[in-house]
Amino acid sequence: MGTRYYIHLPDAKLARGSDPGLSFTAVSAEGFAQELEQALRSDTLFGHWLAKQDEPDEVDPALGATDPDATVTGRQDDLRVELIATTTLPGQLLQQRLRWLAGSAWELRNVTAA
Repeated sequence: MGTRYYIHLPDAKLARGSDPGLSFTAVSAEGFAQELEQALRSDTLFGHWLAKQDEPDEVDPALGATDPDATVTGRQDDLRVELIATTTLPGQLLQQRLRWLAGSAWELRNVTAA
């Protein structure tokens, strides 16, 4: 059983993290959904972030947890993008990945049981 997160990107052009190597590159709702889904399903994004840390051996490996069954759908509404992520990962990890991908240009609108 997972959790469904309703995420709002008010302006898709601004949904970029501070580190271009970790940031969203998408321009469409489908692209944002695909990139977030990959960040939840695999540890690739975490690995890139970890490699940039001064003391990678001191980072809690639990921060790299993944959910291979996570799904994300996206819908475009003018400049806005609405994403729905369904995952078993804790909310803190979802938010961590969103900060890397989108910086602060996202809003968590609702959370429900999946």
